[in-house]
Amino acid sequence: MNEMAMDGATAESVSVAEPASLVTEVRKLAAQAGNRTAYTYVDYSADLTGWGSRRTMTWAEVDRGARAVAAALRRRVAPGERAAVLAPQGLEYVVAMLGAFYARVVAVPLFTPDLPGHGGRLRRIIDDADPACVLTTAATAGQVSRFLEEDATQQPGLVIIDLNGRADCPDELPGPDDVAYLQYTSGSTRAPEGVMITHRCVAANAAQIITGLGVRAGQATAVSWLPLFHDMGLVLTVAMPIATTGQALFMDPAAFLMRPVRWLQLVSERPDAYTAGPNFAYEYCAARIDEAAKTDLDLSGARAFLNGAEPVRPATLRGFARAFESCGLDPAALTPAYGLAEATVYVTSGRPGQPAVITAFSRRELERGAAVTVAEDDPGAITLASCGQPAGQHLAVVDPRTSAPCPSGLVGEIWVNGPNVAPGYFRQQPHDTQTFGAALRVSPDGLPRAGWLRTGDLGMIHDGELFVTGRLRDLIIVDGRNHYPQDVEMTVQDAHPAIRPDRVAAFSVDTEGGEHLVVVAEGARHGTADQVEVTRAVRTAVTVNHGIRLHDFLFVRPGAVPRTSSGKIARSACRERYLAGSFGG
Repeated sequence: MNEMAMDGATAESVSVAEPASLVTEVRKLAAQAGNRTAYTYVDYSADLTGWGSRRTMTWAEVDRGARAVAAALRRRVAPGERAAVLAPQGLEYVVAMLGAFYARVVAVPLFTPDLPGHGGRLRRIIDDADPACVLTTAATAGQVSRFLEEDATQQPGLVIIDLNGRADCPDELPGPDDVAYLQYTSGSTRAPEGVMITHRCVAANAAQIITGLGVRAGQATAVSWLPLFHDMGLVLTVAMPIATTGQALFMDPAAFLMRPVRWLQLVSERPDAYTAGPNFAYEYCAARIDEAAKTDLDLSGARAFLNGAEPVRPATLRGFARAFESCGLDPAALTPAYGLAEATVYVTSGRPGQPAVITAFSRRELERGAAVTVAEDDPGAITLASCGQPAGQHLAVVDPRTSAPCPSGLVGEIWVNGPNVAPGYFRQQPHDTQTFGAALRVSPDGLPRAGWLRTGDLGMIHDGELFVTGRLRDLIIVDGRNHYPQDVEMTVQDAHPAIRPDRVAAFSVDTEGGEHLVVVAEGARHGTADQVEVTRAVRTAVTVNHGIRLHDFLFVRPGAVPRTSSGKIARSACRERYLAGSFGG
């Protein structure tokens, strides 16, 4: 078990060995274990039995396919230029990313134009990334071509991902500090920006995950339904099997949403499986998977169910553990985590075999920035799940105004320093210097002074564990008190059954009388509700739980609250719609 040294509100785990690049490791696996299965894609759309049809690639086939993609790229694209990947979930996507790495071309993992509601985001990213070409499959080439032709200012040529093409690419290796890909942020707090992930970053982060989760080399299987264009989906599915010399078993996100039991069926297949999902996925499984479907599940061998990407709710952890206790699930496998694209993806997590740390704090004291524990049944309590400890990187909680580390138990901005931290955003903007390369005013023993990533997230260290409390940009300050939007949103969604879970946005607006709280909430998809009754329940709950008057409450139709492509509530976009008066009832 890794021992974490604490000094005030700083945290550091034991060091992680400097890894080789993914390209080097794939070539080694192809030479030494070429016949071993590397990636398995389960396609539920083409199979009527319910168990999915399976396509697999061995390490030798992965290497050959990546070389073929690299050769096709190098006939059209110079090293260092960008190639956008607009392909559906599948083996072709994996090989396209690795082929770009082989060719020393900067990949831009994206999605096909038919992803509902995100055409505008795709166009903005294409304009920003300015790719020299677009990698896609033969089946999706038509729609991708039509999408590109709609924008006269951006018409990169298409390269079809051919797994059996000519594999005559130059036998070159990327440098550790060469950019491997641009990971565009979700845009939950501002416009999407391309984080420059180097080959060193992704290899280091994979090694950190291995250390943090205790993954055993050659034995573990990464199981995923997460989109490959998202940071966790990409690292979990593509990078981790390479770093662990293991394998990946993955499917399309739509297959999970249609039948969530499929996710757990795949986990059940493999001993020592590890997987990840946002908080809503665990709530979705607990609510949608019935007892009959559980009879075929065996979750006793699962190493880790990482829970991250959005606030981790203690009630969700407990509910999921209860729901699948009969399937052999060890509650200690439920692993809250914290990360962000600017740190490749992973920063902290719980440790395998250790139950998640759940602690009740005084809500009023937390609003003042202090961690004061209380009993869970205290009427003024808020219960938080720890996001664990870092692995192979430094973490500090810092006063954002003074850049001085906060004492343990005080809320501040989370700062990160390590080989997984990106060098910056593509097309550097003036505000980048406020995000990357920050310096501590004073440096406790063992911590670097400079080179810190300011995450924009708020949190605290309590008893050696990181607790994330909110976003600095989203913080609501009314009458001199801090209110965390996700805390208000949970209160609102629990106030009345007609409010759709995880479809609530809380934010502040400036008026002549100062800053005030506004909440927009979607109604449930089924059933009707008295809007006056819902509004009264919400206003009462917010006043009782937070001691704050709700300036305005909108109860809107399902689907009206804007979300990012990763499913997060886009509070800034919600605020813009509210101020523009563009919400429908």
